[in-house]
Amino acid sequence: MPEIWLNYGATDVVLDIKAENLEQKVEFDSPLLQDSAVSEKLDSLDITRPLDLVVLNYTDSVKKTLGMIFERCTQKSVPRPKVFADRQIMNLVKSLLPPDGQVLAFEGIESANPDLVFVGEMEFDGLFGFDTVSTKLLRRFGKDSMLSAYEKRRGNLPNSGQETESMQIAKNFTDSFEISAIEIVASPKGIADISVGHPSKTLETSKTLGTFVQKIDKHRTLLISTGKDSSNYTLGKSLNSVWNCHSAIRDDGLAILLCECKGGIGSEAIRQYIEGRMSTDRLQKPAKYIDGMEDLLYLTEIQKKIQIGLVSVLPEFYLKKLNVLSFDGVKETLDHVLKVQGARQKVSIVPDGSRILLGPN
Repeated sequence: MPEIWLNYGATDVVLDIKAENLEQKVEFDSPLLQDSAVSEKLDSLDITRPLDLVVLNYTDSVKKTLGMIFERCTQKSVPRPKVFADRQIMNLVKSLLPPDGQVLAFEGIESANPDLVFVGEMEFDGLFGFDTVSTKLLRRFGKDSMLSAYEKRRGNLPNSGQETESMQIAKNFTDSFEISAIEIVASPKGIADISVGHPSKTLETSKTLGTFVQKIDKHRTLLISTGKDSSNYTLGKSLNSVWNCHSAIRDDGLAILLCECKGGIGSEAIRQYIEGRMSTDRLQKPAKYIDGMEDLLYLTEIQKKIQIGLVSVLPEFYLKKLNVLSFDGVKETLDHVLKVQGARQKVSIVPDGSRILLGPN
């Protein structure tokens, strides 16, 4: 019996599955940079001047990058940069730092200056194509411009991994600030690419992430893990992994997502829908952008073809409102598939759904 470990929040859970029920473990083996190459790319970061590092997400690759910067500071006998993060992830970011490391609350970009260096790992994004430092800053601080980005979407389905007009809105937003970024592309095994510079320039690293594509035959059932805690902290963030994989599922098929969601819903639009304060009719031509509106739109459209289930800590009541199946654990998901689809049904596993883009052969 194969034993497959899948990420679920801060831990991994095991899926015990019979060999006859395992169709495929879908992974992408990306070329990685040697540590010396990563260090060389970080040479353009001038650590001799005061720097404030703003950590946008907490991942192994971000931890490694911060460690290399701190090591360089020690070698050159200069003070470590201050580290900032949003309040909700401050403790998580602190876990990436040395024992004596401190994390301060990042309040806003209004007083942005050249000392600010935003550090983030890139992922796919349904609206922008790629989730970059620029798009993270636009979502966080450019609410007035998000309606324009939403209006420039291409259709009602995710455009993950594609060039989009919405990305230009994010680029224009960060062009107005004199700041820097460290943009990281990574796989579970290490760093595949890294770029240092203005956020409107470092998003070019998306060309590397754009190669993380796996062509596969369409499957009846996909069991998807986001691959890392930072990608399943909220439901809004977790759904990106479904957007990355939905086109590889047959009509009337099933996508089951492992996503702890200890940060809750994480999408105002989805929250308002659950509470009955938003209808899907508002999603087509809204007068105002509500955070996560595109995710509610994609969910509604994708559910016309496939069913979605979740293993999470979210209340079943919430998921029923979204027409999403709720499971208490990974074993229950497999039991459901074999009961509904037959004892000989084969299941395909995607261990790193946030960093792979699936497409049909």
